[in-house]
Amino acid sequence: MKRKIFRRIFSAFMALLIAFIGITTVITVIGLNQNHKKAKSFSPVETEEIKIENVGNGVWNIHSDRELKVMQLTDIHLGGGWMSIKKDAMALNAVAAMIQAEKPDFVVASGDIAYPVFFQAGTLNNMSGAKLFAELMETLGVYWTACYGNHDTEAYSYYGRDDITELYEQYPHCLMRKSAEGIDGYGNQVFNIVNSDGVITRSIFTVDSHSYVDGDIFGIFWKYDSVHKNQIEWYRKTVEANKKHNEMKLLESSNSDFSANNPTVFNPKSTVFLHIPFAEYKTAWDEYVANGYADTENVKYNYGAAGEKDPTVYHGIYEDDFFETMLELNSTDSVFCGHDHLNNFSLNYKGIDLAYSLSVDYLAYIGISKLGTQRGCTVMNIAPDGTMETSIENYYQDKYVSQYEKEEVTMQELGK
Repeated sequence: MKRKIFRRIFSAFMALLIAFIGITTVITVIGLNQNHKKAKSFSPVETEEIKIENVGNGVWNIHSDRELKVMQLTDIHLGGGWMSIKKDAMALNAVAAMIQAEKPDFVVASGDIAYPVFFQAGTLNNMSGAKLFAELMETLGVYWTACYGNHDTEAYSYYGRDDITELYEQYPHCLMRKSAEGIDGYGNQVFNIVNSDGVITRSIFTVDSHSYVDGDIFGIFWKYDSVHKNQIEWYRKTVEANKKHNEMKLLESSNSDFSANNPTVFNPKSTVFLHIPFAEYKTAWDEYVANGYADTENVKYNYGAAGEKDPTVYHGIYEDDFFETMLELNSTDSVFCGHDHLNNFSLNYKGIDLAYSLSVDYLAYIGISKLGTQRGCTVMNIAPDGTMETSIENYYQDKYVSQYEKEEVTMQELGK
């Protein structure tokens, strides 16, 4: 008798499970098709053509004598499953609206494009979210690259960084590639802005900050990796190579505008993008707070606020000398990260700007789809001489006109 009851219960459970899987599969297929159509429905962005050259071994040259606009997007968090269909559509809409209005020459997506967390996305297929973003960017027709975050390739998601990179490489406007041999991670690259004299006016580095470590494979204890030693050595060699390149070009050039009037081009300035902040972000913020939210000898406030709770900055747990190397080489003047969605501050620490971008996320943080202060992008205008002006831009400004309805949100005060 007991066996019959057990079999009936088990059979009923299996029937419900099969029905659930079938229904959610149908919803996923329909929802994904709708969002793929949406990603392909946006109008292309008209920008002045630039020549981009793949030099190889992680080096790209962007040839230009005019001002260039670079946009940072971060933490887009496309779930790609049946539970995230509506929020994925909202994220696609936000990204398209900002790019269409700003018309950037180049976009850097600094991690967590995909978010295959089952209890929020309804799938473990991280290829789905990645493909949605790639198709959107190809439709918009804007050159872009990415550096991975901790959620792009979760330990339990279907695809690894190699698979997602191979997907991205199929899209003509995506410049992300595997790193040079012997360098840990994917997408460790440098994009050199080169003028008609062959002089590098500024370099843009993208660096893989990896994911969870120290046995915390699901990220429950917020134990994040740091930039590895061989990546820092690659950064050092690249900065030194760029300096030597400029020294030779300036000796050959008859154009004195870049040599006599702008001696900094002998050591071209650079910007670094990565997903997970390093420890100096927290060191700088803590010093600023300890001084009563006022500047110190080492720390100068630029803009923004910290909305994350203690410890405020969720940085890599290992010690590294990435920041120290930047100070030593005196090339990098700005670093931009993502990861902590409610932080949007920028502090100048010992001469280097350490900045967060506004995020896009509608999915990962509970209730974040209804909040708006943290949502947007960062825009960098790079002048022909390599100098750069930066601004954070909130999505809910009137200048960002959405092709589809823009949601109503509460504009909360961060840090309060």
